Amino acid sequence: MPLTLVWLDGRLLPLPEARISPLDRGFLFGDGVYEVLPVYGSRAYRLDEHLERLNRSLLEIRMAPVLDRNGWLAAFGSLVHGNGGGDLLLYVQVTRGVEPERNHVPKPGVRPTVFACVSPLAAMSATIIERGTSAITAEDLRWSRCDIKTTSLLGNVLHRWQAADAGATESILLRNGWVTEGSTSSTHVVRDGGLLTPPQTNAILPGTTRGVLFELAARAGVASERRPVAEAELRTADEILIASAGGGIRAVTMLDGRAVADGKPGPVFRAIHAGFRATMQEFSTLLPE
Repeated sequence: MPLTLVWLDGRLLPLPEARISPLDRGFLFGDGVYEVLPVYGSRAYRLDEHLERLNRSLLEIRMAPVLDRNGWLAAFGSLVHGNGGGDLLLYVQVTRGVEPERNHVPKPGVRPTVFACVSPLAAMSATIIERGTSAITAEDLRWSRCDIKTTSLLGNVLHRWQAADAGATESILLRNGWVTEGSTSSTHVVRDGGLLTPPQTNAILPGTTRGVLFELAARAGVASERRPVAEAELRTADEILIASAGGGIRAVTMLDGRAVADGKPGPVFRAIHAGFRATMQEFSTLLPE
C-alpha cells in the first residue's frame, strides 16, 4: 500500500492535499525541530524518550510543547494505521509557523506548524549484520548547538553526502582531534572489551538509540564509559558501532578505506545487536487505531 497519508495541523490527509505556506519560518529559516522514531508492528519504539527530546528541543528554541502525550498518541496512531501499519519510520516536524512577512525576530502568538509522515522501515540486511558497514572521518563543520534536533540540517547533509561520494555509509565527525558523532548517528568505540562513548555536550545530539545501547551493553555484561574519545582511539579501536533510530545498531568494519581490527563485526556488536532485537516489543508503545 502506498504511504500517501500525512498528518498536518491536526488533520490526516493525502500528501498531494497537504499545503504549507512559503512564509512558514521552517521554510525560510529552518526555524523548527523534528523527531524520527521507528515503529515496529504498529508499536512506537521508545515513544516517551522521543517525545521528551522533542519537547526539550522546542524549549531550547523558545517554543512550548504543542501536544501532550495523548495528543501525540492519537496523531501517530491515525497516521500509522491510516497508512496500513506495520514497520515504519515516523517523522514529525514542528516549526514556529507562518508570519505575514519575513523577519528574523519572530512575533509572539504565531501558531506552530505541525507535520508528520511515515515511510517504510526496512529490516537490516543479513549482509550488514554479517559484514558491517563503512565510514569515513571528517572534521565536524556543524554549528555549536548540535544537542538541539533542529531542522537546520545542512551541515549533516553535506557530511553524509561526503561519505556517499567516498562510497561509505556514514561520516564520523571529529572536532580538534576528538570524536563527536556521525552525521546521522551516534558513534561508539570498543576497546579491550569495553564500550566508550563521547559524553553528552552541546556538540552531540542526546540520541535515544545512544541511550538504548548503554542499557543493552549492561544487560550483555559489557562495561561502558562516557568519556572523551580521541581520534587515535577511534583509529585503533577493536570495534566501532554507530546507532540511530532509522538505522538501528551497526558495526563499522571499514574506516577511511582501512579495516577496523579484523574487518568483521565483533563480539560486542553481536551481543548488543541481539539484545536490541529482543527489546523491540519490550520498549514499544502500541499506537491506537
